[in-house]
Amino acid sequence: MLLTRTVVAALVATGLSAPALAAGPPDWSAIPTKTVTLFYPGQSSYTWLRSDEHPGARMVAKGKRCTTCHKGKEAEMGGKTVSGEKVEPAPIAGKNGSVELSVQAAYDDKNLYWRFSWKTNMDRPGQMHDYMRFDGEKWAFYGGPRSSGKVRSGAQPPLYEDRLAIMIDDGSVPGFAEQGCWLTCHNGMRDMPGAAKKDQVQALPLLEKQSDIRKYLPATRTDDGASWDKTKSAEEIAGLKAAGAFVDLMQWRAARSNAVGMADDGYVLEYRLFDEGKNPFSWNVDRKTMTPKYMFDPAKTGGKRGLTVADVGKPGTPYAVIRESNAVPYDANAGWKKDDVLPGRLLSRADAKGSAADNSQVQGTWRDGVWTVVWTRSLDTGHPADDKILKDGGVYTVGFGVHDDNVTTRFHLVSFPLTLGLGPRADIQATRLK
Repeated sequence: MLLTRTVVAALVATGLSAPALAAGPPDWSAIPTKTVTLFYPGQSSYTWLRSDEHPGARMVAKGKRCTTCHKGKEAEMGGKTVSGEKVEPAPIAGKNGSVELSVQAAYDDKNLYWRFSWKTNMDRPGQMHDYMRFDGEKWAFYGGPRSSGKVRSGAQPPLYEDRLAIMIDDGSVPGFAEQGCWLTCHNGMRDMPGAAKKDQVQALPLLEKQSDIRKYLPATRTDDGASWDKTKSAEEIAGLKAAGAFVDLMQWRAARSNAVGMADDGYVLEYRLFDEGKNPFSWNVDRKTMTPKYMFDPAKTGGKRGLTVADVGKPGTPYAVIRESNAVPYDANAGWKKDDVLPGRLLSRADAKGSAADNSQVQGTWRDGVWTVVWTRSLDTGHPADDKILKDGGVYTVGFGVHDDNVTTRFHLVSFPLTLGLGPRADIQATRLK
């Protein structure tokens, strides 16, 4: 299945090439649709789930699924949380408490095919991320997520990418089928109670290369509460990894992967990590000099070397610098003016490699306020050390997350865990293609 004419036209308008997708369902309208309600979780973490603050803590302790009590109540719960009524001390004005995610799935001998769609809370696609602005003398990062103080105060505009995340487990992670992503979310993480500081994190041998705490699994900690700083040894973590006791995590990113028709590939174990190899995105900023590395090639982008503040979010303007398609090395003498803007991320489909580049056939289209993402994923990626290998006849636990309307971290929207069946009956029944 080639990309739609709409997608091709959009890519051409921004000076990008259009990768082709593997053959999937010839007619997606013939594939059943499952509507999944994603909701705002606020600060409801693994810790909170088991605390006296959570009325269902006893049920959790007995190993009951979240849906035992909450199935069908997602929108109501999200509305209460986003209003600040529960587990949310810092509500964001105008944020939606839930979203309806349409999910379709099909498979053949080689691939799993997904098609997702959801209505965004913002009236334009969130394709701006880590942008740099020239103030007349120097370059500095511009904009940020709506949760940040600089955006809440009005000092910076809200600029952050839309994202769609998929978690997959094959039964190797205790508790994931019952609690899903709540198993990976803990106090001490960014924007969570007791958020760890950089020096605290780097004082731990296991996390000395990290600057904060991100998702992790309880099995990687030594105490019953799975405290962020009670880490097991590197040898113990390696044993868990070898046993497949990790959750597969893949993220389609509207800014950092969509322009090259990809999604990143990662996993959750002692931290939220990327697979071995190279992602389709890296920094377009020399962090020592704080100057861009590449600018737009005016021959490929209608004469534009960069954008202006007024261009940000405007339809038809290039939003991503792609090394092999529309970029040339940055020229400090190109006549930069105040309020000129360049993306702070560099994309490259050509440079992506290894297990990190497994999701090489993913394309999102935004039209009339709706994202539609078509995703092809190999059943067997050839990288069992990093990925869950899927098989015909298998049943898997999946969870979905959407970052929408310039938000990040806990301000996303998430689903309860669901089952995916490649043959057997499940919450999401994948259609077998001939």
